[in-house]
Amino acid sequence: MKKMHIAAALAALLTSTSVLAGDAQTGIKRHEALRHDLDTAGREAVQVRVDFAPGTTFGMHTHPGVEIAYVLDGTLQYSFEDKPPVTLKAGQSLYIPAGEAHAAHNPGQVPAAELATYLVEKGKPIVVLRSKP
Repeated sequence: MKKMHIAAALAALLTSTSVLAGDAQTGIKRHEALRHDLDTAGREAVQVRVDFAPGTTFGMHTHPGVEIAYVLDGTLQYSFEDKPPVTLKAGQSLYIPAGEAHAAHNPGQVPAAELATYLVEKGKPIVVLRSKP
């Protein structure tokens, strides 16, 4: 049983890492700071620092749970499929419901960063990229 849990955790890590590895090529770096089980079975909290080079965009994607984005540095613009974009500056935050497709863009001339807190289903990739229509 313990081997199955370890295998599932490793599979989840490898799945999320495949998305993370591609980020560096686009001017976006992700650093996972925390991963911890929640009191609800099958759920976990994950905190990730996301750094955006000037002018870069992390394309349309979803998460298997909610995201709370807190802008640490610079300015970030969040785009959604069915509502107007939201622009945040350092010190501001945004709640993104589970499964809501969104993108993040650094419109500035200086680096920007956010602390993304995810409350998600365990064993699923943290980020699911949306294919272009």
